[in-house]
Amino acid sequence: MTSPPPELQQIASPTRATQMGALLVGMGVLHFVAPKPFDTIVPVELPGTQRFYTYASGAAEVAVGGLMLAPATRRVGALAAIALFLAVWPGNINMVRLWWDKPWYMRAIAIARLPLQIPMIAQALKVYRSS
Repeated sequence: MTSPPPELQQIASPTRATQMGALLVGMGVLHFVAPKPFDTIVPVELPGTQRFYTYASGAAEVAVGGLMLAPATRRVGALAAIALFLAVWPGNINMVRLWWDKPWYMRAIAIARLPLQIPMIAQALKVYRSS
């Protein structure tokens, strides 16, 4: 049995950049479809409304994801993804603060989200270096 041509292999086996780009676009769209859970983790200390930050971060995720999906803009998209992952980290930290008095499993989820930013940043850096 022969292997499919490289073009079809690329479609069948998405690259790291394609997967990250699609995930970012999907999560960004979710900010608009179901904004309430995102609103709740925006620090109240920020000026403006929580919904503004939910929509702004959703738009940023869609834009960055789109940059990563297009080979011509993938490198700049990877840098933008790193910046985005760093920018939303305070929301994850705030989630831990807000959920500290919740049941143990909710606290565990909030705490577990904090270190997950690190591999996402590392993956975006790999995309940057390979683009």
